[in-house]
Amino acid sequence: MPSFTSPDQGDDLEACVLRFSDLDLKDTRLINPSSGLKAELDVSTKKKYSFAKKKAFALFVKTKEVPARPFECKEKWWKCCQQLFRDRISIHRHVATQHADEICHQTASLLKQLAVTPNTSKGLKSEDSRNPLKEYFTCNREVSAWLPDISCFSPDELISQGSDGGEVLLYYCYRDLEDPHWVCAWQTALCQHLSLTGKVRIATEGINGTVGGSKLATRLYVEVMLSCPLFKDYMCKDDFKTSKGGACCFPELRVGVFEEIVPMGISPNKISYKKPGIHLSPGEFHKEVEKFLSQANEEQSDTILLDCRNFYESKIGRFQGCLAPNIRKFSYFPSYIDKNLELFREKKVLMYCTGGIRCERGSAYLKAKGVCKEVFQLKGGIHKYLEEFPDGFYKGKLFVFDERYALSYNSDIVSECSYCGAPWDQYKLCSTPQCRQLILACPACQRQGFTACCVTCQDKGRRLALSRTQSRFKEECECTARRARIPSELPQQVRLPVSPGPGPGVGGGGPCSWEWQQQDFPRPSQS
Repeated sequence: MPSFTSPDQGDDLEACVLRFSDLDLKDTRLINPSSGLKAELDVSTKKKYSFAKKKAFALFVKTKEVPARPFECKEKWWKCCQQLFRDRISIHRHVATQHADEICHQTASLLKQLAVTPNTSKGLKSEDSRNPLKEYFTCNREVSAWLPDISCFSPDELISQGSDGGEVLLYYCYRDLEDPHWVCAWQTALCQHLSLTGKVRIATEGINGTVGGSKLATRLYVEVMLSCPLFKDYMCKDDFKTSKGGACCFPELRVGVFEEIVPMGISPNKISYKKPGIHLSPGEFHKEVEKFLSQANEEQSDTILLDCRNFYESKIGRFQGCLAPNIRKFSYFPSYIDKNLELFREKKVLMYCTGGIRCERGSAYLKAKGVCKEVFQLKGGIHKYLEEFPDGFYKGKLFVFDERYALSYNSDIVSECSYCGAPWDQYKLCSTPQCRQLILACPACQRQGFTACCVTCQDKGRRLALSRTQSRFKEECECTARRARIPSELPQQVRLPVSPGPGPGVGGGGPCSWEWQQQDFPRPSQS
C-alpha cells in the first residue's frame, strides 16, 4: 500500500509540531519568508505566524513518512528528494535547508485560515485538530508519492481480461477542494498506474468517478481513496458501487476539471450540495415506496416518486408509479421543475437516480423553491437499492453510462422495440455512421435492416452506403428537433405505469410517428 496510509491518523500532530528541539525555527536563515511576509504582519497576528510556520514545517515532514523495514525497531522513516532519512533530525535539517520556499508558501496559506479563528491557543489547537494535512496535501505533494506500491503484482494481475475478470466502480464525494487541478493530475496518474479506464470529473465541490479495471486494480483504487486525507473523512467503502465489467467498458480514460461534478447547469455557488434532501437508506426508501403504492388513489396522493434521470434511462427501467420527466439531459431538470412547479406544491417528494449524485443537487434545487412539504432522496441510488432489493419495486434494467448501456437485476422488461412494439430493452447505437443516438430494435427488426434511430437517419445511412462517402453528422439526429426541450406535465400524465403497452409500429419512408420522436437517445455521457 502507499506510504500515506497514516498521516492523518493518531500520530499526534500537535506533539509533532512541538518536537523541534534540534532546530531553531525562529532562525530566518532556515525559513526565510519571501516578500517580507513576517514584517508585514501586525502585532496581533505574529503569534499566529509563529504557529503557522511550525505547523507548515510539521505537515511537510509528516507527509514524507514511509514505513520502516519490518526488522527495524523504528516504525517509520522519511523519504524526500529520492533520499531516505532514518532519524527525525536529518529529515528536519533537509526540509529546512532544501524546502524553505514550500514551507513559506504553506505558512502563508495557513495564516489565511488562522485569520478567521480566535487569537487564542485554544482556537489554534482546535484549528489544527480539524484540518491536519488537508490544505497542504493539495498544494505541495508530488503526485507520484500518492500512488500505491504495485511492485509485488504482475502486470497480468492488474489488467482485467475482459468483463469476467474485472469490475466497474461508481462513486462520488461532495466536499470542498482547494486545488482541483492537483487532484486531476493525481487521479490521472493513479488511474494510469492501475490500468483503469473511465471518466472522473473534479471540481471545487468534489469528485465524481466511474472507472473500470481488474478487481485487484479497483480494490487498490478504493484503498487509496479511503486513505487519502482529502477524502478519508468523507467517504467509506459503502460509497463505492460495484458491478461486473472492467476496463473494456470504456474506450479511454478521461479525467478533467469542471465547474460541477454532475452537470446540472447551475453554479454550485447558487445551488449547493450542502442543502440536499433527507437521505433514506434503501430499506427506508423501500418502505416509503411500498406505503405510496398501497394508497387507494395515487393521483390524489400527497407523495410524488420522482425519477431524476433522463428519459432514455427511465424508458428501460424505473420504479412503479414514478414521475419520469421526459428530458434528455440533467441540465434540463431545473427548467422542468420551474415549468411544473405546481405539481410539487405541498407534496412529499421521494427522489432517486442511478447512484445518488444527481439527487444531491437536484433535491437542493427543489428544496430551494420552497413549495414541497418534504424532499427525500435514495442514498446510493438505484444501484444500492437493487443490491438489497433485486425483486423490489424497481422494474426493468438500470441504464449505465458506458459501453454496457444497462445492468440487469431482474427479468422484467418494461420497454419495447421501436419498430414492431415487441418487448425489448437492449440498446444499440444507430447504424448510421457518426450518429450519436441509441435505439431499441429487436433482433427480428434488425434482420430486416431496421437499425437506425429514425426514418430520416435510416435514409441517410442508405445514401451513405451507396455513395461510399463519409460526412460529418451533427451530434444529435434531426429527429431530436421534434421533441419539446422542457416538457410540461399534465396531471393525468404524472406517473408512468409499470409496463407500458406497445407503441405503434414504424413503417419505412413515412413521417416520424410519436414513437420515433422518443428515440433521440444521445450517446452515453455523464449528463
